[in-house]
Amino acid sequence: MAYVITDTCIKDLLCVDVCPTDCIHPKKDEAAFEAATQLYVDPAGCIDCGACVPVCTSDSIHPVDELPEELKQFAEKNAAFYN
Repeated sequence: MAYVITDTCIKDLLCVDVCPTDCIHPKKDEAAFEAATQLYVDPAGCIDCGACVPVCTSDSIHPVDELPEELKQFAEKNAAFYN
């Protein structure tokens, strides 16, 4: 997984719009959107392009290898959403 979304995500979907591999979910038209507290990056689909980072207005997207210790659990949370 190249990028991880953390709990400061405001679900504005700007990252979804720029993702070339459609690996950020849930989207507004998906059943899980309302219940989800944040969006999640699919570790199998992320190609490490970084397009999502500059459009994230809540600074919620981080490279997995640069996650601070207190945010490391979000790598597992993002992956778990797709399992």
